[in-house]
Amino acid sequence: MKVVQLILNILWVVLCGFWMALGYLLAAIICFILIITIPFGIASLRNAGYVLWPFGRTVVSKPSAGAGSLIGNVIWFVFAGWWLALGHITTSIALAITIIGLPFAWANLKLVPLALFPLGHEVVAADDARAQV
Repeated sequence: MKVVQLILNILWVVLCGFWMALGYLLAAIICFILIITIPFGIASLRNAGYVLWPFGRTVVSKPSAGAGSLIGNVIWFVFAGWWLALGHITTSIALAITIIGLPFAWANLKLVPLALFPLGHEVVAADDARAQV
């Protein structure tokens, strides 16, 4: 299974992961420059790593997330989230044109909610997430 994940991750990076990770990296840099938005920059860097190499990992909700995450997600949505979600949707449309790109297009669409609302979630190994259930 690890070999399949490696192959999928390499194809993902080549087809769309690199460019989407750059988008998240740009959002993180802007958030770090504005100082008060550093928590958003940290979340954006976490998402950049996940978007760059997603197979074998998953996103789970943090049980400790509260009202701060909700308010932060609203602010994130307004300033950066919808841009990144639009990037995922555009990339999905481009990937859906080819047969080999269809599964990657679907995977890209699954990342839209994370792009819109990144706070209150964490990236974990898929095996760890299955063990918690």
